[in-house]
Amino acid sequence: MQRDRRAPDTAALRLRLLAGAAAVALAASGHGASAQTVPTASAPAGPDGLTPNAVYIEADAASREGDLIIASGVGESRVLARFRGATLRAGEVSYDLESGVATANRRVEFTDPGGTVVFASHLELDSDLKAGVAVDFATRFANGASLMAATAVRRSEQVNELNYAIFTPCPICDAEGNPKEPSISIQAEKVVQNEELRAVLYRNALFRVGGVPVFYLPFFAHPDPTVERASGFLVPIPSYDEGRGLSLEVPYLHVVSPSEDWLISPQLNTDVAPLLNLQWRRRFANGSVVARAGYTHEENFGDFDGPDPDNLPDIPIAAEHRSYLLAYGRFDPDGPWRGGFTAERVSDKTLFDRYDIRDPYQENGLYYGDRRRLISQAYAERQTDRSYFSIAAFDMQSLRVAVPNVDAPGLNIFESDDSLPFVAPLIEARWEPNGPVLGGRLRLRGTAVALYRDAYVGSPVLRPEIVPTGSLSALPGVDSRRVSGQAEWRRALTSRAGVRWEPFIDVRADAYSVGDLPPGLGLDDETITRGRATAGLDVSYPLIRRMSDSADLILEPMAQMSVSTDPDLDPRIPNEDSQTLELDESSLFRTDRFPGYDLLEGGLRFTAGMRATLRWDQGRQASLFIGRSLRDDDEPGFQVPVPDAPAQLYDPSGLASDTSDWVVQGSFSPSDRIRGWGHATIDSSGEIRRAETAVDGRWGRRNLATVSYIIDRSNPLAGPLNRNYEFLQLSGQQFVYGNWGVTVAGIADLERDLITRSEIGLLFDDDCFRFELGWRRDNTRVRPTGPSEGLYVRLNLATFGGTGY
Repeated sequence: MQRDRRAPDTAALRLRLLAGAAAVALAASGHGASAQTVPTASAPAGPDGLTPNAVYIEADAASREGDLIIASGVGESRVLARFRGATLRAGEVSYDLESGVATANRRVEFTDPGGTVVFASHLELDSDLKAGVAVDFATRFANGASLMAATAVRRSEQVNELNYAIFTPCPICDAEGNPKEPSISIQAEKVVQNEELRAVLYRNALFRVGGVPVFYLPFFAHPDPTVERASGFLVPIPSYDEGRGLSLEVPYLHVVSPSEDWLISPQLNTDVAPLLNLQWRRRFANGSVVARAGYTHEENFGDFDGPDPDNLPDIPIAAEHRSYLLAYGRFDPDGPWRGGFTAERVSDKTLFDRYDIRDPYQENGLYYGDRRRLISQAYAERQTDRSYFSIAAFDMQSLRVAVPNVDAPGLNIFESDDSLPFVAPLIEARWEPNGPVLGGRLRLRGTAVALYRDAYVGSPVLRPEIVPTGSLSALPGVDSRRVSGQAEWRRALTSRAGVRWEPFIDVRADAYSVGDLPPGLGLDDETITRGRATAGLDVSYPLIRRMSDSADLILEPMAQMSVSTDPDLDPRIPNEDSQTLELDESSLFRTDRFPGYDLLEGGLRFTAGMRATLRWDQGRQASLFIGRSLRDDDEPGFQVPVPDAPAQLYDPSGLASDTSDWVVQGSFSPSDRIRGWGHATIDSSGEIRRAETAVDGRWGRRNLATVSYIIDRSNPLAGPLNRNYEFLQLSGQQFVYGNWGVTVAGIADLERDLITRSEIGLLFDDDCFRFELGWRRDNTRVRPTGPSEGLYVRLNLATFGGTGY
């Protein structure tokens, strides 16, 4: 007997259906249809307000024929059903109380408890949601990939089988919602999505680009888009080098567990032996370890043909074992302590360049080496709200070219590792009391370090007064140990007129023990102590003026007056940590403007500057700072010998005279598409000592360009050891038609009048696929094979990965 119940009031129908939900729930659990009562002890409700065995149905009409319950929508409306964390929408939904099978027809949309949405014209599901059948199946994953099929069968909770299916990681609709041909798609006779294997398997797979068939495979597989990572081959990486020939790197990812994986990536070359690259990653409960390594057995290939072939240095060229290791670990257990390590070594100083190893110079530890220097270290830190402590030890390996050979780059002379110090230990500590002291902030600092060097190094480590003359090859390296303590007190006061006053006091003491100083100058192992006391006042007076309803101008004059005791720059103290100085807006007003402890300033100093900032139209701004420092007397201790004329001295810091360099610094962003910044130090004669500037621009939706310029003119005397430089760098991309465009990049060495790196390529880029094909030339001095040029290919595919682009 059929009972038809129709009601225009949907809310009333919802209440009636909820009241009878127990019958449907019991049927879904395998009980008989005659059980019509609600259990007395119900399970707790879930986030949707339903107990695990409850069903919520909202429909325009409902009927029952025996054990078959039918709910339907009228016109364009659909039935809404919620059960077991899943949601079902369809034009008609029926449920068999006897078999527990639910059937949906017309514009079916099913969302499982995991959030995956399935669309179909017809859908059947069993009572446990573990098996089912769909017609005109389509689903979209969280990462934007889509999977469609004529029919789909859910064999179990882990396995889905699709017939005559198409998979694409690309959008299938344009911005207006109209259907479009995906850039990349895979069409297959049968597709099996195995969630247990975390893979999608294809039979008779046809690859299409822009709808055009380009490749066929009888079998193909890739990771399931719903998983973060899975074992399998990644996108190959092609490259070319005149020394290696054509190269193809074929990476394979092996996932051991959710917390561990291996990347096995052999580089196959046409002209030299393969290079095996490995990477191991492991996460622990409170840390992680990453280790990269490579190995090959090959000759030391490169350009060794100098202008005088009969008088070449003895360079090992024969085939031998060559390898590298780049590893680091970080551990952060509960509590204030954390620690880590890095282990970085390479057998050949040019191995990274000959085999194009990607990103070998990374900052993974507490300390990091400069460009083309590897660092191995172990460290531990302890940090609280009021204190900090660290202890570390490290050693470095240099891959820098000391004396380049223009005619034969394979004969470059590299910086010796023995000239770099072994540091152990290096200790730093800071502490602040919990509360003001005399109304201000007190900070205590302490450091200790010991450095050991095998080979002799003169300037700039040793002061000019103790650099010996004559043969230096047999001299030992200078060892040094230092302990420093420092106390700083500062208080901030603001007057009613808005003037900010900050009086400060700084007291510092150093103790050095220096060994292996050059003999013949009456020096031995020396113990040196020194101290310095400083008192001063910082004053600033920010002023703001409203220029219009959407613009204002901020002027902030600032000044510092300080007086210190004699800094006592003892020439026996080596300069290990203060050889370089970046004089800018922040460092200009510091008590210690040098980055380390070996050089320090004293005497009477006056520093002044002005910052002006113009802001307008919600985020647009331009700022400029100009400042300079004056002292009561020159400081010749900051001067160092000219590398090509040791008898002459020059000032690389800009602080040796009684007037410092001018500091000019600014930034601007006139729109959200253009921004830039610049910084320069200018000496008293108006000559630029150092400068750097960069401008970024964007136009259209994806067109962009970056231009940067950097110059260093600190060394006044030209020569082979002069390290002045001037570089101009450009990169950008311009789309010409649709998703097609061109990309350019280049670095010009204006000091040598040479383009060191350049590339130009054809670009295709849409929402899921980026491809570059172009021509590249590398003319850097460190490459042992000399200038290299050839085609390059970069490929990045959504879901499938990329070539390191």
